[in-house]
Amino acid sequence: MTGGRTGGPAGDGTGVGGGRLGAVRAAMAEAGVDALVLRPSPDFRFLGGTGQGFLVVTPAACEETDDPGLIVPAGARRVGVDPEMRVRELFGLSLEAELVPATAVLAPLRLRKEPDEVGAVARAALAADAVLAGVRELAWFGATERAMARRLAALLLESGCEEILSVRVAAGEHTARPAHRPGERVINPGDALLVSLCGRWEGHCAEVARVFAVAEPPEDFEAMHSVVLAAHAAAQRSVRPGVPASQVAAAVREVIDGSGYGRFAAPQAGRGVGRGHREGPWLRAGDDTPLEAGMTLCVEPAIYVPELFGARVADVVVCGPGGASPLHPGMVPVTLWVLDR
Repeated sequence: MTGGRTGGPAGDGTGVGGGRLGAVRAAMAEAGVDALVLRPSPDFRFLGGTGQGFLVVTPAACEETDDPGLIVPAGARRVGVDPEMRVRELFGLSLEAELVPATAVLAPLRLRKEPDEVGAVARAALAADAVLAGVRELAWFGATERAMARRLAALLLESGCEEILSVRVAAGEHTARPAHRPGERVINPGDALLVSLCGRWEGHCAEVARVFAVAEPPEDFEAMHSVVLAAHAAAQRSVRPGVPASQVAAAVREVIDGSGYGRFAAPQAGRGVGRGHREGPWLRAGDDTPLEAGMTLCVEPAIYVPELFGARVADVVVCGPGGASPLHPGMVPVTLWVLDR
């Protein structure tokens, strides 16, 4: 960008509907925020941003620009800034105002998805699901985690995803590491194997994760995996309008605690997905956000036994009037999948 203003007035330069923009402005007024300054990010796209500069929202304007100072009112006292704003961008704003996170204004408005948003999340989930359905056709014996992650990423792009956000392949003891990144470990018969895929479709994200055994499961692994499946089913039964997010997490915790694996349970049973791959509501203790119809959730109970193995099963559902509805057909298998090559 080389000029100052790049977009038109609200509903013109950004294409944001009046209803959404009106809700944003009402939330700004309630929070005492005089303007929002967003960079390309989920919040930016939520409000119709399409370029590479900034999107500025004020009571009178909603425009893309490379110089927010031209649009932010001179008397603005509090300005909400994008949580993904870089340090140099923050210093470059040169605004004489208190800078606060825009999350307080926008996060509550992004919880519930419109039908077109649910559809985009579903297509991202379908793409990941289709790749995972073909995992048993790939050659795993003797390959490295990194090599297989690259192969899966290529397949996810071929499925139509516009961007790969995360591809994780963890083998053996690495399955017990929640944040493991694929490395040069060779995948061998007798390994537990955890595969997780997250891509973006039409600006929306979804993650699907499955657990496999290579040739034959390690001792006790199949029993632990069955506990995760039971916890996953309990979470889905708990998802319905009006239920606090923490209650879904409690249902998962009850299953895992009852199995004896309680101290190895992941602290979170899931989270919201949408324009961001990690957004509210959070299915964990302490988040009492009531679930609403239209919320899209990644249900992901997990157990991690240090130095041995772990299991995490993730699927995307939408909270509907009658409860959780899956957004992809290949929901959790009833038994552990075994890879034979």
